[in-house]
Amino acid sequence: MLKIDEKAPEFCLPNQDDIEICSRDLKGKWIVLYFYPRDNTPGCTKQACEFTEALADFVDLNAIILGVSADTTKKHRNFIEKQSLGITLLSDESTEVMQKYGVWQLKKNYGKEYMGIVRSTFIIDPEGIVKAVFEKVRVKEHIAKVKATLEELLKVA
Repeated sequence: MLKIDEKAPEFCLPNQDDIEICSRDLKGKWIVLYFYPRDNTPGCTKQACEFTEALADFVDLNAIILGVSADTTKKHRNFIEKQSLGITLLSDESTEVMQKYGVWQLKKNYGKEYMGIVRSTFIIDPEGIVKAVFEKVRVKEHIAKVKATLEELLKVA
C-alpha cells in the first residue's frame, strides 16, 4: 500500500465512455482516487451514490473523483445509468494500476483465499503526491471523512 508523501503511480485507464483518462492530464487538480470491488453491489453502490451527492463540494475544492474497479467499461456505463452517477469510473481489468497502488491483495471469505480489491481511497495533490490514504474503507461516513481531510490539506497547502 502506498504511503503518505510518496509519488502516486502514473496511470492511464479507460473511463465508462472508453475515453482514456491519464493522471498526467490531471496535474494541477486534487484527485480523490478510490478503489472498490464491483459495480452494482450494495456497498459499492452506496459509496458511488454518496460521492455523486458530494460531487459539487469536491469540485469547489478543485478535486476530481475517480472510482476504479476491475469491471469493464460497459459494466461501468450500466452502473452509472442505473444509479444516475455523476462521477467518473475507470476500468482496470488487468489490475495493473491496482497492484501499483497496493490495493490488489489476498483476501479471505468463507475459508477461501483469492485475490481481490481492498476498498481504499487516496487523496493525491496537484503535484501527484499522495497526501492521504484510507485503507480497508467502511462506506458509512467515508465520503465525509475524505472531504474533511481534503479541506484540512487545502488549509496547509
